[in-house]
Amino acid sequence: EGLPTPAWRQVHSADETRAAFKALGSPMIIKPVREGSTIGLTKVIAIEQCDAAYALASGQDPMVMCEQFIAGDEVTIPVLGTGAQARALPVIRIVAPDGNYDYQHKYFTDDTQYLVPCGLPDGEEAAIQALAVKAYRVLGCRGWGRADLMLRERDRKPFLLEMNTSPGMTGHSLVPMSAQASAG
Repeated sequence: EGLPTPAWRQVHSADETRAAFKALGSPMIIKPVREGSTIGLTKVIAIEQCDAAYALASGQDPMVMCEQFIAGDEVTIPVLGTGAQARALPVIRIVAPDGNYDYQHKYFTDDTQYLVPCGLPDGEEAAIQALAVKAYRVLGCRGWGRADLMLRERDRKPFLLEMNTSPGMTGHSLVPMSAQASAG
C-alpha cells in the first residue's frame, strides 16, 4: 500500500538471520512477528549476536523478522473508529532512558517520559496522524488501535513499526493518556 516501513526480511533460521544482517546492516532489530511489548526483541549490532537473537525471538513465535534499525524519535498514535470515520488522537512522543524503550521501561519504571502534546511541529504531527489512520484503514482495523512509528533522525521521515490492535490497559498505557489530552 506504499506505507513506509523499515527495510525487513522474514527469516526461518539463524542462517537466514545472519544473511539478513549482511543485507540490512547494523544495527538491526530481530523480533517475533506476533508478539508485543518488545518481548523477544533484540537490537543486534554484530553478526555474532544473530544466533542468540533468533533463538530468543523464535522461542516466542515461529514467525521471526529482521528489520533495519531506525534511529530517531519514537512516537505512538491512537486511532479510534472504523473505515472513513476513523480518526487519530494526539501523538505521544516517547523518551526512554538511553533510547531503550524495553519491557522494563514500558511497564515497571517511571523513567520514561510520555510527551503529549508531543512537541513536534504541527505539520509533522498532522502528517504522522494521517499515516497512522491510513495504516489502520488498510489493515481493516476497527474500534481502536495504536500505531507505533519512528521518525528518522536525519530527515524526519516516519516509518511504521507496527499497529497494535489490542493495546494494553495498564497504569502506563498510552491510549488513555492520548484520549485524556484530546479531551482536555
